[in-house]
Amino acid sequence: MSTTAPDPLAALSALPGVAEAVDSVRKSVDRVYGHRIMRRRSNEVTAEAALRGARGSAALSGADWNLEEVRRRSDFSGDDEARVVGAALRLTAEAGQLLSIWRQSPLRVLARLHLVAAGRAEPEDAVGRPRLAGERVDEPLIEAPLPDADEVAGRLDGLSALILSGTAAPALVTAAVVHGELLALRPFCSYNGLVARTAERIVLIGSGLDPKSICPAEVGYAEQGRAAYAAAFEGYLSGTPAGMATWIAHCGKAVELGVRETTAVCEALQRGAA
Repeated sequence: MSTTAPDPLAALSALPGVAEAVDSVRKSVDRVYGHRIMRRRSNEVTAEAALRGARGSAALSGADWNLEEVRRRSDFSGDDEARVVGAALRLTAEAGQLLSIWRQSPLRVLARLHLVAAGRAEPEDAVGRPRLAGERVDEPLIEAPLPDADEVAGRLDGLSALILSGTAAPALVTAAVVHGELLALRPFCSYNGLVARTAERIVLIGSGLDPKSICPAEVGYAEQGRAAYAAAFEGYLSGTPAGMATWIAHCGKAVELGVRETTAVCEALQRGAA
């Protein structure tokens, strides 16, 4: 007699409040995809969403530049903040190119994302691989205890297996778990927050929820603020049903705020003001 393997991500979908968050996100995303400007100028909307998403992700990592400064600058090799903004922009540009690899080898994608983020700012032997025992981690926002290198390796393998096995869970739930687990592990020596949020973006694109990448959750995280982000993440770390539901709902609210931002972009394009 055959048995069906448990689907832990689908189980999270049954937590109180999660179904409502999933439904609200789906309706919000559907509305912006139905905007008339998307029929004619979707490439412009995607490009603007990418820029705003990168700005939002960088802000969470300590480089809170205004949008026009991000748009104006071409050199991001100066100080630490400039390097963070440059890393966020590179990651956002890279996300859509990695969908097919993500479905086959999530760990290869994570390595690639860190390589793209770090560029030449990190020692070559520390880039694109999980951290080793004793290596320092630079993550300005998340202060939770760091899992050791062996735990990181094991949990990354588990996350990869979970993704590759497939799930009936909604895209929001899967994306929130990928994001939360990478924040918890902080598997690289640097840029873990940027990588985690980019991995979430890849899940949202690849799942079909946001195939054109026009709903930048990073905007929503930044709008809700670093303190709210860290507090919601504590819920993920707790592993309790209530904590996990809080984190998933926070991620859903971020997507909805990203949709609101993109809707404003669509309206501006329609008026000829952008």
